[in-house]
Amino acid sequence: MSGDRIRIFDTTLRDGEQAPGCSMTLREKLRAARALSELNVDVIEAGFPAASPGDFESVKAIADENLGPVICGLARCNAADIEKVHAAVKGADQHRIHVFVATSQIHREHKLKMAKEEIIKSAVGAITMARELCEDVEFSPEDASRTELTYLAEVVSAAIEAGASTVNIPDTVGYTVPAEFDELFRYLRKHVARIDEITLSVHCHNDLGMAVANSLAAVHAGARQIECTINGIGERAGNCSLEEVVMAIKTRAEFFNVETGIDTTRLYPTSRLVSSITGMHPPRNKAIVGENAFAHEAGIHQHGMLQHASTYEIMRPEDVGLSKSNLVLGKHSGRHAFRSRVRELGFELDEFETNRAFHEFKKLADKKKDVYDGDIEAIIMNVDNASVGPWALKSLAVQTSTDQLAQASVVLIGEEGTETSETASGDGPIAAAFQALEKVTGVTLTLKKFELHSATIGEDAQGEVTVTVEHDGDSYRGNGTSVDIVEAGSRAYLEVINRILRRRQRDLPDTDSTANMERATI
Repeated sequence: MSGDRIRIFDTTLRDGEQAPGCSMTLREKLRAARALSELNVDVIEAGFPAASPGDFESVKAIADENLGPVICGLARCNAADIEKVHAAVKGADQHRIHVFVATSQIHREHKLKMAKEEIIKSAVGAITMARELCEDVEFSPEDASRTELTYLAEVVSAAIEAGASTVNIPDTVGYTVPAEFDELFRYLRKHVARIDEITLSVHCHNDLGMAVANSLAAVHAGARQIECTINGIGERAGNCSLEEVVMAIKTRAEFFNVETGIDTTRLYPTSRLVSSITGMHPPRNKAIVGENAFAHEAGIHQHGMLQHASTYEIMRPEDVGLSKSNLVLGKHSGRHAFRSRVRELGFELDEFETNRAFHEFKKLADKKKDVYDGDIEAIIMNVDNASVGPWALKSLAVQTSTDQLAQASVVLIGEEGTETSETASGDGPIAAAFQALEKVTGVTLTLKKFELHSATIGEDAQGEVTVTVEHDGDSYRGNGTSVDIVEAGSRAYLEVINRILRRRQRDLPDTDSTANMERATI
């Protein structure tokens, strides 16, 4: 098609990670960044390097992989933040410094306690400094949608003069509505000199459920970069959903007359990866990637679908990477069939990951008569969770009844191959298993959340368990899968224990916990 190119700026690893419970380990961030690169996003906002040593290290690790997209880091308008961003992102051939300062009256008076002129001076100084370090500089006037239009135009004009190559207009608190946001962008394009020389961007939150609609209104009014997250995750009600806004542009191409460079067949695999990493699974009725997105139960819909798919389907499942087949493999399937199916589902694994995933598949196939796509996806999503010890689960046995405490016995294998067993009791089999794991490892955790998600259908479906725990004031999250819920939960619990013990052994700072993480909202 002929039309303008919309740049997709993914902030899953920065704004998305700020959602409660969505913090990611370095390993998980690298997996997500690689998936975003395969999705072909234009920009990856990898984090807020000044927030913590862990955030700095993760941004630097992603930049140093030089994945292809522009690697961006967020900074407040001060020298220390800007220098940290540059130090973190400079390893990437394409890198960006993103600076922000609040501009709305409520932020000026109650948060910053700064006059209008001071804010402009701060923005110009930060942009000027950033430009000395990096040619690609983005500026965001935080809470732009609640900023007086005349003042917003003044700030944007100053940012362009100072050297910003991208100016982002955030709806920080999800307050605006499409018609109003359309007018805001048209006002800026009319009243700001040289605005056609820069990329005008949009960043919307979903507090009123209009993040995607507002972002599309901005595109219609001239924005050429959309800032969004996978599955729409983010603070409070989340951000503009990448998969929704991208498919809206693709499906309604004749209306928007723009295009993105996104490989839409990677949308579903990337969504599954992020939901597995964060433990936040999209609702069944979530547009594009929800379980019901392409399901048709009503009789009249089913009849229409059989006659012609377009009667009730405006997109094809294959367009977003969803497979139409379901039952695929069994215990007699070989490595080649497994590898082929993994690729058909949209996943790319290296040799080590393939071997580990195939091993888990064969174990699962011995327990289940039929192995579905969802089972394979669950294995792939957790392929990193069985990383090196120091402890590995060899066996688990539980006893439970309605009139007495449950009992659990675990056998763990240590690093030197020695086996240690313990038995514990609890209010239920999961509590008992967790107690036994703590007795073996000597690590005591406080369980805050236990989430269960079914990978497929049927009585023998795999359960995907996500546990959120606290240890020494820090919050951790672990994942595990099994056809046995108690085993899945125990694997998730042991993953967290191993992570804590590995850090102790290496005497590393706790870079993956959520404690003391400073957050920035734009």
